[in-house]
Amino acid sequence: MLTFADFMEEFSKNYEPASVEEKWNRHWKEKKYFKSVPDSRRPFTVVIPPPNVTGVLHMGHTLNETVQDILVRRARMKGFNACWVPGSDHASIATEAKVVGMLKERGIDKNSLSRPEFLKYAYEWKEKYGGIIYSQVEKLGCSVDWDRVTFTMDDDYYKAVMKVFVDLHGKGLIYRGARMINWDPSAQTALSDEEVEYKDLQGKLYYIRYSITDEAGKEILNPLTGEKGIVIATQRPETIMGDTAVCVNPNDERYSHLKNAKAIVPLINRSIPIIFDEYVDPAFGTGALKVTPAHDINDYNLGLKHNLEVVDTLNADGTLSEAAQIYVGEDRFAARKKIIAGLTEKGFIVKEEEYATRLGYSQRTGVVVEPRISTQWFLKMKPLAEPALKAVLDGEITIHPGDKFLATYKYWLENVKDWCISRQLWWGQQIPAWYDDKGNVVVAENEEAAKKLYAAQYGENNSNAVLTQDEDVLDTWFSSWLWPMEVFKGISSPGNSDIAYYYPTSVLVTGQDIIFFWVARMIMAGLEYNKEKPIEKAIPFKDVYFTGMVRDKQGRKMSKQLGNSPDLLKLIDAYGADAVRFGIMISSPAGNDLLFDNASLDQGKFFNNKLWNALKLVKMWEKKIDASLPVGDQFATQWFESRLNEVKAEVEKLFSEFRLSEALKTIYSLIWDDFCSWYLEWVKPGFDQPISADVYNKTVAYFTELLQLLHPYMPFITEEIYHSLEERKEDMCVKQLTPVADSNSVYLGEGELLKQAITALRDARVKNRIKPKDEISLHIETGNPDKYNNIRSILGKQVNAPVMHIADTAEKGNISLVIGKDKFYVHSALPADHAAQKEQLEKDLAYQKGFFTSIAKKLSNERFVQNAKSEVVELERKKLADAEAKIKAIEESLARLD
Repeated sequence: MLTFADFMEEFSKNYEPASVEEKWNRHWKEKKYFKSVPDSRRPFTVVIPPPNVTGVLHMGHTLNETVQDILVRRARMKGFNACWVPGSDHASIATEAKVVGMLKERGIDKNSLSRPEFLKYAYEWKEKYGGIIYSQVEKLGCSVDWDRVTFTMDDDYYKAVMKVFVDLHGKGLIYRGARMINWDPSAQTALSDEEVEYKDLQGKLYYIRYSITDEAGKEILNPLTGEKGIVIATQRPETIMGDTAVCVNPNDERYSHLKNAKAIVPLINRSIPIIFDEYVDPAFGTGALKVTPAHDINDYNLGLKHNLEVVDTLNADGTLSEAAQIYVGEDRFAARKKIIAGLTEKGFIVKEEEYATRLGYSQRTGVVVEPRISTQWFLKMKPLAEPALKAVLDGEITIHPGDKFLATYKYWLENVKDWCISRQLWWGQQIPAWYDDKGNVVVAENEEAAKKLYAAQYGENNSNAVLTQDEDVLDTWFSSWLWPMEVFKGISSPGNSDIAYYYPTSVLVTGQDIIFFWVARMIMAGLEYNKEKPIEKAIPFKDVYFTGMVRDKQGRKMSKQLGNSPDLLKLIDAYGADAVRFGIMISSPAGNDLLFDNASLDQGKFFNNKLWNALKLVKMWEKKIDASLPVGDQFATQWFESRLNEVKAEVEKLFSEFRLSEALKTIYSLIWDDFCSWYLEWVKPGFDQPISADVYNKTVAYFTELLQLLHPYMPFITEEIYHSLEERKEDMCVKQLTPVADSNSVYLGEGELLKQAITALRDARVKNRIKPKDEISLHIETGNPDKYNNIRSILGKQVNAPVMHIADTAEKGNISLVIGKDKFYVHSALPADHAAQKEQLEKDLAYQKGFFTSIAKKLSNERFVQNAKSEVVELERKKLADAEAKIKAIEESLARLD
């Protein structure tokens, strides 16, 4: 323990977090406090949602990691064997784009490299940025088990993914086929439906006239109107070169003359059939539809039904292909402008109009997605979705806050589509499918197994056939959906001691934006690969806590793509990790978005200094301890002990409901207001006065318990103050929380009365220009004088009233005020400001009358009285009676001033 002189020399300044945080991070790691191995304790397991190795953590990650650390640290302090597994995700699309960009800066074209050469650069990127991410996690104070760091491209993890793919393929759940998929022209890869973000936009609708000819090639006029051709509306003129039919409704009389007719595609003069299908709504637009099977899912389905030709006019990179015939090689949007100009020049465009539309964008690259027919690998989702939905609806897994996200989860699983799991990339887990030169395919975990399977399926004489592995890789989410199992080698080494002990995990903390991508799929995988276990052992986690989105002042989600997230390390350098953690948690109710503002970090910094000043104050008392002093007035310690236990019980309840922000606010108020502003003032010894050992020791004990409550939120400063208060044999981060004891309602009520009285009397002194050093005598008129027995001594000292009379009736003084239901009269040598007193009493009266009216209105509502719990109704009736008594007391005081 530091001597008093040493302490005052070292801690005379404001709290400086940098050295403290670096010291305790190093100490905790050396002690291996966060390393977990299976033992006899109950496990508390959390797996970190693996951030992408594409840069640094943004504020959404900061919120997420902080929430997890709060839960993990508190569980550790409650006696659980806490295991928090860190890791990162290889993020196929995003990382490959970053690596390709890095190569361009070095003058290297990806296409000039072999796959192994490219992967060397990808791992170089991973090592650099993965290290940055982990350093940020550590600087933030996250108590992760660094011996368990997992990466989704680790050898064992890779093998697990292959094993699952082969298994699901064998079960008939994975299949390969040509389908209309979402295509990212920038990354040049397929996307799943969930990776497309739709935006509502104002677009343009172009009305284009197509010529119509009969079988002999002669132009046909409309017999009803005499007009030439047929007018078709489209948002995408650049796709007309891919038109392979014009479709109208068979019941639409306007177009009955078009049987066996042909339409001529503008600009390229290709002849296409007129087809009839009830799919077309005659009342929508012109009632005629251009059919482009290669570039629209609905057109694709029409094409299959009518056996239409498919003309793909776009290359993989979004430029026009040879099939387009015109503007070949030009970007799709540049070509659109030229096509519109050409159509206008040649008189094909009848009119243009503004049109509200929805456009799909790639979540990964931000470019407009193109529908495209492509041969891909798919996973059937319906069979996996049903048990995953049932587990949540049956309450086996609880979503927090459920009222906000349960419906979203339910809707997605009830409307789930097959998952396109292949990606046209090099960075990722390569699909374990092997082809011979004839296109025959076998699916196996590795090449050796593939050769054996191929020989078994196609004859031993083919055992030496050359097999080529599929060039595509798997969607990143296909690896991360195994995360809660495979971080413990549950797939690659099933039944091992770690998976048996740590699985299922305790709680998943994640963002609401990946409820589809990750949360639901992890539940599916957990249930699929733990079928033999009871449901409570099969699910991957019992609780899901959704954090809100961290947004900038413009309301935009903070992300690496937008570049609108502050640098976490710079924030920690400026404010300290504790202040950053405090700032982001104080305004983050579960599931609610928050607008990030540095003001909340300032609040955290001020809180650090408040704690530090409280430490300095208590340490100053250490030299004033007088062991011979009697215990004396104990109300302050009795009150604070009850208040502390009341808050501990409340915090326990809030944690059980995952209301972590509310719990922090409760702890903050207890420390800032009750402990620092009231308790320390009440027990503070006078100038050059001693303090009893009993009061000092209890103060240190209370301070310690406050630090324990706060530690999960602000681990560094609490550890530092804990060791500065007195000599300790154990560290705060592993010190067990003291049990919650009962609080004394009498002490709590008297404490509230004391605070109200001190506040009101201090305010009255200020308004009447009575200086703190000027003594007053105090007369209190109350129907219950006994309630002041425990607090009169502290009250007298706090308002400098050495003389105090408390009785049923009191001598009127030159200052009067009403506190609760009691009348207070101040006797002072200074003249009173009666106008100020009257003004204050009138304000109080107006407030109480308004309060009385609102309560009376509530109690006059029969529905409320009948449906509310009896204790709630009784509480409202008590509020009404108290308000009535206060109104009467204020009115009597006002009458005396008139």
